[in-house]
Amino acid sequence: MNKFSRPALAALALGSSLALSACAPSDNEASSPDSTTLTVLGAASTRVLNDDLNDKVNHLPHPLTLNFVNAGSSTLVQQLVDGSPGDVLITADRRTMDDAIAREVVHDLVPAATNVLVAVTPRGSGEKIKDLTQLQHMRVVLCDPQVPCGAVAQQVITHNHLDIAPVSLEHSVSDALGKVLSGDADVAFVYKTDYLSAQDRLDYVELPGAEKYANEILVAPTNNSEHPEEALNLVNLLSSDDSDSLWEKYGFTPVKE
Repeated sequence: MNKFSRPALAALALGSSLALSACAPSDNEASSPDSTTLTVLGAASTRVLNDDLNDKVNHLPHPLTLNFVNAGSSTLVQQLVDGSPGDVLITADRRTMDDAIAREVVHDLVPAATNVLVAVTPRGSGEKIKDLTQLQHMRVVLCDPQVPCGAVAQQVITHNHLDIAPVSLEHSVSDALGKVLSGDADVAFVYKTDYLSAQDRLDYVELPGAEKYANEILVAPTNNSEHPEEALNLVNLLSSDDSDSLWEKYGFTPVKE
């Protein structure tokens, strides 16, 4: 199997929606009577964690219930700057988290995991791509360079000396993925975790150099949290060994200090 073919990966059943929205806990994740509710502003690529993470923290000795808002990292930072409520921020790169620190909406950032970019195509078409230069003649969707998935896409494109004119620039990685799933694009540059979330409908093409530009997932408590102690506890949990299996389940690589 050459490096551009779709390798067989273990199937993952993901219950998270591809739509970007504020997500309240589902009925089977009802709040414990003694739980504290936190709002987590999570990068779009981390939406796949929502259900399992909520279940995990709801069974802690001091249980938590999580409400999620998933969107592009820079959009989430702007929401905090504009005064939107939130207790924990998860970004898909350090640049955006550094911006959140500089704008004084979060503190005490911690690296938790990394994620790698791939190119996805509709199921059955990935094996036809024998050389990355073929992408230059296909309808390719990228993320906007202002969001992490777009910034790393530009680095990978430069690394591979490609000349790609995208048919659209999306504000989140899930929007880019949606263009391929809907048939509006032939290829999207998304994270490996996004491929895994819909692998029954997709093939993927490895991008040489992508590991060099792996995105760093960072977490931090917000400065306006109404539950600062619980928010810090969640940040510490996400960056601890206890969460390694959760990150790995969805294709992330936990950060080892």
